[in-house]
Amino acid sequence: MRIPALLACGLLVLSHAAMVQAEEFLVSQKNKTFSVTTLKVKVGDTVVFKNDDPFFHNIFSLSEIQTFDLGSFPQGQTRKITLTKEGKVDVECAIHPDMKLVVEVVK
Repeated sequence: MRIPALLACGLLVLSHAAMVQAEEFLVSQKNKTFSVTTLKVKVGDTVVFKNDDPFFHNIFSLSEIQTFDLGSFPQGQTRKITLTKEGKVDVECAIHPDMKLVVEVVK
């Protein structure tokens, strides 16, 4: 049985799309700062926040692109967020207002 060329091309595109996987990016929190101040990720990628401080952090964003509140979490624990829209996401800590991170989400 022969597969028409157009259908074969479509299958090739679908198989390539299935191979592309989202990535995870680790951002630690130490000495009341994020390990990076800016981060560039793709739509569908996940950012993992790890608390390396001996006190709680509460990571959140009120950005139009994506709002979230990961709640308070202690040293050694992680929280994660998957970014679903293109744009700029401003991330902060509710407990330590000087902690700021800008995540640029691209296609």
